Amino acid sequence: MRTKYTEIELDALRELANIGSGTAATALSGMLGIPIDVTVPTAAAMPLADAIDATGPAEACVTGVAVALAGQFAGTALMLFPDDDVATLCGLLGLEPDSEYAASALGEVVNIVCASYLGALGDMTGLEFDIGPPQQVVDMLGAIVGSILAMNAGASDTALMLDSALIIEGQACSLSFLLIPAADGVDELLTQLGLG
Repeated sequence: MRTKYTEIELDALRELANIGSGTAATALSGMLGIPIDVTVPTAAAMPLADAIDATGPAEACVTGVAVALAGQFAGTALMLFPDDDVATLCGLLGLEPDSEYAASALGEVVNIVCASYLGALGDMTGLEFDIGPPQQVVDMLGAIVGSILAMNAGASDTALMLDSALIIEGQACSLSFLLIPAADGVDELLTQLGLG
């Protein structure tokens, strides 16, 4: 399994991320009835250990939402929100972060963002995805990632990492989106884009 990619291959992955983020922004704007922008300052394919390190210190408390993927492209999509940004996002949605509705609302935001990114991947590659229900947990980053890795034994050592910012009514909320494919999944994406 390779973990190094050419600049042309990385550009193709960034383009997938940009198209997905635009779709996500449109879908979230429609749901909430307010203007939303989603930027992707970083999009990279990297060794899983490096991607985990890039999301923050292992002891940082975060909200993680994992979505299992099956079909022609198997793996896990993992979204990570720092605590401060969960509070900001809930506030923009008119919810208290500790309320019973906050988890449901956050899960719906994740569903929309995840479906948008994966829909863009599917449209550009012809691959079909089956998306499982979101599983949400609040814990230290290291514990969440350890659980995800245990669930994905035999997965690729490469993750597609999209560091994104949701900008809702001028306020930014950061999130990290990790796509952890089954073995050789990133290469499969590139092959479908004519770069394999």
